[in-house]
Amino acid sequence: MSPKGAGVARIGHDGLMARQIRFNAFDMNCVAHQSSGMWRHPDDQSWRYKDLHYWTDLAKLLERGTFDGIFIADVLGTYDVYGGSNEAAIRHGAQVPVNDPVLLVSAMALVTDNLGFGITAGTAYEHPYPFARRMSTLDHLTNGRVGWNVVTGYLPSAARNMGHDDQLEHDDRYDVADEYLEVLYKLWEGSWEDDAVQRNRETGVFTDPSKVHEIGHSGKNFTVPGIHLSEPSTQRTPVIYQAGASPRGIAFAAGNAEAIFVASSTKAGLKATVGRIRDALEAAGRDRYSAKIYTLLTIITDATPDLARAKYEDYLQYASEEGALVFMSGWMGIDLSQYDLDEPIGNVKSNAIQSTVANFQAANEDGSEWKVRDIARLGAIGGLGPFMIGSGEEIADQLQEWVTETDVDGFNLAYAITPGTFEDVVEHVIPVLRARGAYPEEYVDGTLRHKLHGRGDRLPAEHKGAGFRIGGVASTATTPKN
Repeated sequence: MSPKGAGVARIGHDGLMARQIRFNAFDMNCVAHQSSGMWRHPDDQSWRYKDLHYWTDLAKLLERGTFDGIFIADVLGTYDVYGGSNEAAIRHGAQVPVNDPVLLVSAMALVTDNLGFGITAGTAYEHPYPFARRMSTLDHLTNGRVGWNVVTGYLPSAARNMGHDDQLEHDDRYDVADEYLEVLYKLWEGSWEDDAVQRNRETGVFTDPSKVHEIGHSGKNFTVPGIHLSEPSTQRTPVIYQAGASPRGIAFAAGNAEAIFVASSTKAGLKATVGRIRDALEAAGRDRYSAKIYTLLTIITDATPDLARAKYEDYLQYASEEGALVFMSGWMGIDLSQYDLDEPIGNVKSNAIQSTVANFQAANEDGSEWKVRDIARLGAIGGLGPFMIGSGEEIADQLQEWVTETDVDGFNLAYAITPGTFEDVVEHVIPVLRARGAYPEEYVDGTLRHKLHGRGDRLPAEHKGAGFRIGGVASTATTPKN
């Protein structure tokens, strides 16, 4: 039997209850998102990221595969830790050039009915007031299929280009994010009453002013006295995604996140991370399964094991180990160009993604210590996450093993080539999982929040954001001035 809240269980091919596995697609409005160098492969289409049809075709493919959503990453700087400059990143196309993720969503929503959209946007460099309107607009246009991946930033180059000498320290960035979310909850949940918009042709009242409230926020980092500019959208607050697995990141997720993305190269490491997150959710007064946890993974599959292995060997011809080290240096906050390839990572302090450093400081499953060369090889295809190679049946076996042994809910699927990697998963893996009762046959009706958790469109009562509703324990709404 699947754990409480973990998803619908169905009878599998072996007569046992099969836990439902969930997929997200992981992409970015750029080339060389995670698998550096793979843009050179003749079948890769990531160079078409500027073509809106690339995105609409991908959205239709993912909806055909009943993916929960497409999770669109983003950065506001270049990877310039490796070698002390961004030259290697530019040369390899390592997430540069990169375009805005938000502008893709409306077009993808128009050609789909159920696919969710997780948009990455940071709390460091944009004021929450205009951002609140942008997300409400998308929630209206998608009929409640939008999520927000909350990031605090990790690239020093982004800080410099936004007028700062460097980014804040890791934990300080989360302190800013806490207040950022507070402002947004007040705007989304506590400014407009549900029946404020009346559209009354007889009285001429479109909106009743007495039902629209100023939020009166005055804090350390932000001052927002007035009302939200948008009327309530289907979800009000978009689904909150979060991807930090450091102690401070987990604490932030426990109070806010409804879907959490993690990355671990081993089942043991993933199990430990999932356990810490579920414990933190419970400590925050929420159910252990109130957030879906997805782990990063790249799947290389085909009709037979031999064809899958041949596909992987073909991909290796195009993978760039230096490009992988460019990414890893940025993610870890460490210039890996200064290390010999056979040197252990050792005990380092990072001001970037601390969970990434911790993963590599832990031993491999065989007990050996990570070396720089290992990181380059691992990251060349799939970035921070592991990759699986095999037929649809073999991949399905491994996915079910990972879910059973780690308590993870699903997988955030990166690509080796796009859209080919996603096409292969839809063709070879999903039919096997469905035959075993381990993957949904169709979507649940409703908003993204309801599809994920089955508890309606709005934030549940125990979520901290719900406290900012008008009349809630954290509400600061004030009656508008006449």
